[in-house]
Amino acid sequence: MADIIRTEKGGLAFGDYSLPEKAKVNDFAANGGVYSLRAYKEITKLECNDSFVYESVPGTNVSAFLMKDTDVSFSVTGPEDAEITLGLEPEQEYDILLNGADAGKMKTNLGGKLTLSVELEEGKTVAVEVKKA
Repeated sequence: MADIIRTEKGGLAFGDYSLPEKAKVNDFAANGGVYSLRAYKEITKLECNDSFVYESVPGTNVSAFLMKDTDVSFSVTGPEDAEITLGLEPEQEYDILLNGADAGKMKTNLGGKLTLSVELEEGKTVAVEVKKA
């Protein structure tokens, strides 16, 4: 199951939306953090150092995931449209780019969560960039 999360050139890769049953990986050390992942067709959820990082409903595959102080970028694939929630700074405004196109600005809630919808279909990858405004 360790192959559902791995480091790759350009960041972290995780998830497997094709799994019919939940798969978990705990204590995966990478990029100065310790990650835990739960992934299958219904959900993909990533935490780092016991803090919420990423969740998609339904499950997705993520590659080139990079989280910096002011932005997050990754590529995502899935069989159908997904709702993605990211753990960011509380009550901050972020610019959203999908495949390089401006998708508007969004503000995080008190808990720092930002939720966006991404149109996905089998075999199609969407590049997501979230930058602090």
